[in-house]
Amino acid sequence: MKRRMRWPAAAIALLALLLMLSACGSKEAAAGGAGKTAAAAAVNKGSAAPMFDLKDVDGNEVSLASLAGHKVYVKYWASWCPICLAGMDELNTLAGQDNDFKVITIVSPNYKGEQAAADFKEWFKGLQAENTAKNITVLLDDDGKWAQQFGIRGYPTSLYIGSDGVLVKSVPGHNTNDAITAEFKQIS
Repeated sequence: MKRRMRWPAAAIALLALLLMLSACGSKEAAAGGAGKTAAAAAVNKGSAAPMFDLKDVDGNEVSLASLAGHKVYVKYWASWCPICLAGMDELNTLAGQDNDFKVITIVSPNYKGEQAAADFKEWFKGLQAENTAKNITVLLDDDGKWAQQFGIRGYPTSLYIGSDGVLVKSVPGHNTNDAITAEFKQIS
């Protein structure tokens, strides 16, 4: 006959109390209710996206703050990733369309097997010359600083950021243009 393990009543009560306390807190309540927090102004569910400031392959600075008020699709990818490369034509099409969201991509030179920035830029010029990537904005996240902030584990990974700067969703793997567009219909 098997014996069931019984939890002491005190342990159950303590666990219930901890769960209740962790679910009841809010940033505004913790601040004494004074003033609005960034989370209180958020329209979408999620956490504030890390506010990156990166340079594109031509040396122009692009920051997430400069895109405030716009929904943003971010695709993290790598030049050595066959799934990423197979989706470049589709991504190029999406980036060239008039959508209600911005499309940017990020590559991390010298991180997780990606080539150095100078080598990547030279390689990427070849894609642009073939018109495979003429509409794609590529930002360089040297050494993967922002990839780590976003919790990127593999390539490709899609990030869906609302117009309020909230990271609504992070999805590993390839996303079709239809799936991306449908996802942004649910995001403010």
